[in-house]
Amino acid sequence: MSTTTATAPTKWWNGGRSPFNVEYGKLMMWYFLMSDAFTFGAFLIAYGTTRFAATSWPDPNKVFASYPLMPEGSHAPLVFVSIMTFILILSSVTMVLAVQAGKEMKKNTVAINLILTIIGGLAFLSCQAWEWTHLHHEGAWWGMNPFMNADGTQSTTGFTNFFFTITGFHGFHVFSGVVINCIMLIMTLTDKFEKRGHYLMIEKAGLYWHFVDLVWVFVFTCFYLI
Repeated sequence: MSTTTATAPTKWWNGGRSPFNVEYGKLMMWYFLMSDAFTFGAFLIAYGTTRFAATSWPDPNKVFASYPLMPEGSHAPLVFVSIMTFILILSSVTMVLAVQAGKEMKKNTVAINLILTIIGGLAFLSCQAWEWTHLHHEGAWWGMNPFMNADGTQSTTGFTNFFFTITGFHGFHVFSGVVINCIMLIMTLTDKFEKRGHYLMIEKAGLYWHFVDLVWVFVFTCFYLI
């Protein structure tokens, strides 16, 4: 009489599939992004509440009318931040290409697109630092607001306090994403993923990078457009 030994299924917390049929690490990344979204949401809701409770607010077309190295007296509202946004969108495209190349096990293509994504992130951070420096030279900083309200009345420091806090918080996330992508690039070049037989880590890094890009859409809308 033969007996059959049943193989116990791999537990989801020990490298198996999650109860939602999603790879465990990816599920944890989604949980993290959800919690981070709540943090950004709280910041933006607080900003919106403060702004619309005020009788007047600085006009973004005047606050961001100039940018670094712009000729004296020139007026080109939102040009610089539009360049920043375009750079971040391009980096999101290269991240998508890196994830797709990972699924196809194309190591060199993954590496090239990760490098382009890292360059895009560093370019965005450089532009943001340049913008902050420019605004600081105009007298804007935490606790300092040189810009008048749209109706000509004296403004409070609420605008600058929220602006530097929220854009700085987002910039920290971009910097974190650049560091993560640098780690992914090193692991790619050292054949870590080739030995594992998959590039799932690239996909998780991609989720984080796309989240950072998506948050920028809301930050851009709240501060620069409305």
